[in-house]
Amino acid sequence: MSVPPNQTFLDDEVIAGQAVYTDGSLKYYDWLVLKISNRWVWKCPTPRLLTMYNDCVTNQHLDVGVGTGYFLDCCHFPDPDSPPSITLLDLNRASLDEATGRIARYSPQTVTANVLGPLPLGETQFDSISLNYLLHCLPGNLAAKACVFDHLIPHMNPNGIVFGSTILSQGVKRSFFARKLMSYYNRKGIFHNEQDCLEDLERELVQRFQDIQIEISGSVAIFRARQPLI
Repeated sequence: MSVPPNQTFLDDEVIAGQAVYTDGSLKYYDWLVLKISNRWVWKCPTPRLLTMYNDCVTNQHLDVGVGTGYFLDCCHFPDPDSPPSITLLDLNRASLDEATGRIARYSPQTVTANVLGPLPLGETQFDSISLNYLLHCLPGNLAAKACVFDHLIPHMNPNGIVFGSTILSQGVKRSFFARKLMSYYNRKGIFHNEQDCLEDLERELVQRFQDIQIEISGSVAIFRARQPLI
């Protein structure tokens, strides 16, 4: 199933942030981001993010900002005897196609949507929702970006979890290469995280969830949130 995009909330920055992910560039994404940048630039090795998935993913899962589908392809779902029900949500059709093909064995559903606006998910709810490497690509500061949690909370089951990671500019250690690459990505409109800091991320999560955990690995904040307050 494919759902058309919620066009109302699109703007130039949103379009620019996702436009870099084309059929061609996605062929190099795993090598460039997951093998090189994560370990040597952001100082958050990909196995640590995969551990997050293994700890948090459920058999009723919504993946927001799907990349290439690497983590859903490699993670272990908690009930191996029952095929997971997976929904992939992204504004970028190339990413959706890449991830859908990669986990075709799970027959995922796809939704083309901008997470900064209300989501065309009806009354569907999930036990787990992931936002991996998404927030630093969205325009605005973290107070503005945090509306994504407001749009996702109605689609969490009562005992559900939201988890993910984001690259921060402030409140974390950044290597020389991290500062240079982050600056370049921000100039190009690929990243929008010059104002993103650990304190703001924690504040926005605390305002919305009773139970939160944040771990720092290099320039990356890995977060988990349960029990919505709103």
